[in-house]
Amino acid sequence: MKLNVTQKLIKDHLVSGEMNPGEEIGLKIDQTLTQDATGTMVMLELEAMGLDYAKTEASCQYVDHNLIQVDSKNPDDHLFLQSATRRFGLHYSRPGNGVSHPVHMQRLAKPGKTLLGSDSHTCANGCMGMLAMGAGGIDVAMAIAGEPFYVKMPQVWGVKLTGELPDWVSAKDVILELLRRYDVKGGVGKVIEYYGPGLKNLDAMDRHVIANMGAELGATGTVFPSDNEIKRFLKEQDREEDWIELVADKGATYDLEEEINLSEVEPLVAKPSSPGNVVPVKEVAGEPIYQSYIGSSAQPGFDDFAIAAEIVKDKRIADGVSLDINPTSRQMLTDLVQEGHIASLLQAGARLHQAGCNGCIGMGQAPATGRNSLRTTPRNFPGRSGTKEDSVFLCSSETAAASALKGEITDPRKLDMKYPKIKGPKNPTVDDQLLDQPLSPEDAKKVELTKGPNIASIPEMDELPNEMEVPILLKMNDNISTDEILAGGARVLPYRSNLPEISKFTFEIVDETYYDRAMESRKQTGHAIVGGYNYGQGSSREHAALAPRYLGLRVAIVKDFARIHWQNLVNFGVLPLTFRHEEDFDKLSQGDVIQFHDLRDKIKQGHDLTATLKDKNAEIEVTHALSPRQVDIMLKGGLINWVKERQNTKA
Repeated sequence: MKLNVTQKLIKDHLVSGEMNPGEEIGLKIDQTLTQDATGTMVMLELEAMGLDYAKTEASCQYVDHNLIQVDSKNPDDHLFLQSATRRFGLHYSRPGNGVSHPVHMQRLAKPGKTLLGSDSHTCANGCMGMLAMGAGGIDVAMAIAGEPFYVKMPQVWGVKLTGELPDWVSAKDVILELLRRYDVKGGVGKVIEYYGPGLKNLDAMDRHVIANMGAELGATGTVFPSDNEIKRFLKEQDREEDWIELVADKGATYDLEEEINLSEVEPLVAKPSSPGNVVPVKEVAGEPIYQSYIGSSAQPGFDDFAIAAEIVKDKRIADGVSLDINPTSRQMLTDLVQEGHIASLLQAGARLHQAGCNGCIGMGQAPATGRNSLRTTPRNFPGRSGTKEDSVFLCSSETAAASALKGEITDPRKLDMKYPKIKGPKNPTVDDQLLDQPLSPEDAKKVELTKGPNIASIPEMDELPNEMEVPILLKMNDNISTDEILAGGARVLPYRSNLPEISKFTFEIVDETYYDRAMESRKQTGHAIVGGYNYGQGSSREHAALAPRYLGLRVAIVKDFARIHWQNLVNFGVLPLTFRHEEDFDKLSQGDVIQFHDLRDKIKQGHDLTATLKDKNAEIEVTHALSPRQVDIMLKGGLINWVKERQNTKA
């Protein structure tokens, strides 16, 4: 059988199940990635599991999200994370070392391996010929402990690339083109695999840009082959010995096919407030901007910053515009300084920030009220920037730099200059100074965890009841993101290790009264929520499932779920149901009371359930997509309880 790259990766790591699309499979995980917004919970979960030492080939804890130290919460948690990595045998990337995805690509990623990360943009490392996937923190904790990762076998969507990108068009425009065609649900249940003659015109970091925003399509992952370009990149990183060739067999086929002629791609922009709301830049040209922001894991390469520097060199950005430069790694920043590009940006009026996620996650650089922000980041969900009623456009570095000069959204092809040709650094920096290596198992056992006052243990979760009568506290429409369920940003993320405190921000963007009403329901029977399509899109943050569960959420009934959030709900014992008949959505109103009878027996017996609307003399038909393993997890009240029972049985 002729196999594509994705099928080869899955076959080499398959430990359970069959490679039939839609069937649950278990995969061996070689590497893991955690970041500080999600990693504190992962480390607490490892402690709760009693892990002795990491079972993976390489696991790294990055500090890239919570870098603003307005009080002791973030630095206290950084010390906890550092002690936990020493205790459990992980790498530790210190504050200032950079964003997890490009740093992992530079220092740890290996072709042919699997990578699981508690960040939805982990898929970016698929650029290296890896099967890289985002997941909830507890799934990553399980992988660190040596357990398989369970996921539904995806379809493989082959995207053939031909041609060569024109001047003023970049890899960011390629992924925006795919989003223009298929919107934010186009990749659900699929791994996107790129192939074809156009690949020779995309370097490793171009591929990173494209792979990163596969998350915005809802894809399980994005895969590129490991070819001579990846060999060149690893040689540049002094890691050529980690390279293996991994390409599709001649004659390999795909479940779905698409083609993009790179020569025909033009500058594109995603309008507020969805990455799928994509139009040509020329359609919105002239819109005034307050901010132009360059950086993030969606635009992390040397060229992405250097091209902006060359565009603004010896010029001055427009009055009233904030040009924010957010370097993505310490290595990259060093190279940009040595090549003079940072000086060009600063002399033009740019503001330089530390290497990290920063404004991408709403951690600083929030735009002014009622003003447009133009960003090279991967997401523009409502409020994600840190400004509640924001207006964020997504674009390439070329478009961001051109617009900063003009003070309005500008098609970079309209600039009165030749397209700059970027030459990479002659001797690229290789820097591991802020990447701590794991301790030996013997030394790790001697380490004690350092816990600040803001760290609270995860409370125990009760089992799924057999009889359930719960009110609907919220009814929402389509594309509710995890940013809307539980926001990021400088106000919220410092409480990531304190569930009672972080839960106070739950659904505040949707309904500011939710928390108080949920706390009341928590004292009684709990509650339900109702949503539309693509519920839970965006970030992998498990707090978006854990905080509502803490507040009494027992069941979520929606038209369909985003993959990672659905899995997070299962992991924390929230029953995820979808409507069998879409018209039943209209029968439900906020405040209705839903009744389930013989629930435990019925979810074991089959997938379809009937719920009664108390006082309405009506019923709705719903279904679940749980595997037998997940049914068992749900009955136990979540994955933590399930693991504890297994450990007790083994003991």
